[in-house]
Amino acid sequence: MKPLRPVDDVSALPTVTFGPRSLMWWGTLGFMTIEGWTTALLVGSYLYLRQNYEAWPPLRTPYPSLLIPSINLLLLLVSVVPSAMVAKAAKRLDEPAVKRWLLVMCAATIPTLVLRWWELWALNTRWDTTAYGSAAWTIVGFHTSLLLLDILDTIGLTLFFFIKKMPVKAFSDATDNSFYWYFTVGVWIPVYLIVYVGPRIF
Repeated sequence: MKPLRPVDDVSALPTVTFGPRSLMWWGTLGFMTIEGWTTALLVGSYLYLRQNYEAWPPLRTPYPSLLIPSINLLLLLVSVVPSAMVAKAAKRLDEPAVKRWLLVMCAATIPTLVLRWWELWALNTRWDTTAYGSAAWTIVGFHTSLLLLDILDTIGLTLFFFIKKMPVKAFSDATDNSFYWYFTVGVWIPVYLIVYVGPRIF
């Protein structure tokens, strides 16, 4: 048997990759694609139902309240800042900074989930009263599931970083978590405009 000889020295290759070079990044993008299309289908159904009504919301149904949803939208936009700082620190493999900004991110995102409960009631209609109510609750409720899962993921990631020494690949997980948070916030902007502002316009 011939002795094996090395073909190339790969010791200098990075042990962690970020963005499109990471398999997990593509998995996250896949989730975002599926959930983005699901949101688009729900919004499409909402707009389709609108065509069957002369008034939207239906008569004797008040417009959605704007105060709590607008405050929560502002909080979501602000929360992008610590999320971006987490991603930047992770790419530098700066563990203390990642821990610090993950804590800030948790503090910024958890209140948005609390306010989401009040956002649902700010629709000013029950889910089982009219097609309008069902469609509006379904859209906001679906996004709430994305919000909940992402916040739980952020909390879990934060706990892992503080409880034990994380492997280097965990820094890539931190950037993917921020990537998904950008999607969660970004997809809410058109939903907010369509569901809460839209009835006042069309």
